[in-house]
Amino acid sequence: MADFLLIHGSCHGAWCWRDLIPELVARGHTARAIDLPGHGQDATPYQEVTLEGYARAIVDAIDTPVTLVGHSMAGFPISLAAEMAPDKIDRLIYLCAYAAQDGRSLVEMRAEAPRQPMADAAIRTEDGLAFRVDLSKAPALFYNDCPAEAVDYALPRLCIQAIRPQATPIRLTDAYASVKRSYIRCDDDRTIPPEYQRTMTEGWPAQDVHAMPTGHSPFFADPAGLADLLTQIAKG
Repeated sequence: MADFLLIHGSCHGAWCWRDLIPELVARGHTARAIDLPGHGQDATPYQEVTLEGYARAIVDAIDTPVTLVGHSMAGFPISLAAEMAPDKIDRLIYLCAYAAQDGRSLVEMRAEAPRQPMADAAIRTEDGLAFRVDLSKAPALFYNDCPAEAVDYALPRLCIQAIRPQATPIRLTDAYASVKRSYIRCDDDRTIPPEYQRTMTEGWPAQDVHAMPTGHSPFFADPAGLADLLTQIAKG
């Protein structure tokens, strides 16, 4: 069985894996989640949050090798964690996430997508260093197919998102390339266009690219189905 470490995306925290963790445990795995700096219970000021800090928090949370799952924005910090400590990671799994590319930032990759669903939903702070998500638009963006209870649970927990880690180009070498990787595309995603998720995985081996019919938050929309797919991927 696998040891899963789950990493949340923008404006979220470890709390978003609430429904997935027990499903993974029920299948015989171990599973846990952490808050990245400035998210959830971590009180790091957003002005001090960096991409390297995200990745270091992930690496520091690993004692023995894990299957590292990154949702959405977390595609970048899990990639950098693999660059920093490839021996600590059995496999990277990108869950409707940005599949980081050497020399590019998440901001650059997001701008490359054919549509920009987040453009009208992100509200910048006065200093321009972070943004919040318009709570009136978040349900349609993040949780379009999720149970109402899960949406009610999530909305008050959404936090401010530092821009600096998303605007920082990532550097990836053979260390990163040595780690196995898989991708889970979400075909009803209203945040990262599914067609761009396809673009990001062009050239990947077919057996390493999977799909779910959900929106951007399958951990709420279909936690059992996601746990089954993660189990399949972890078995290799």
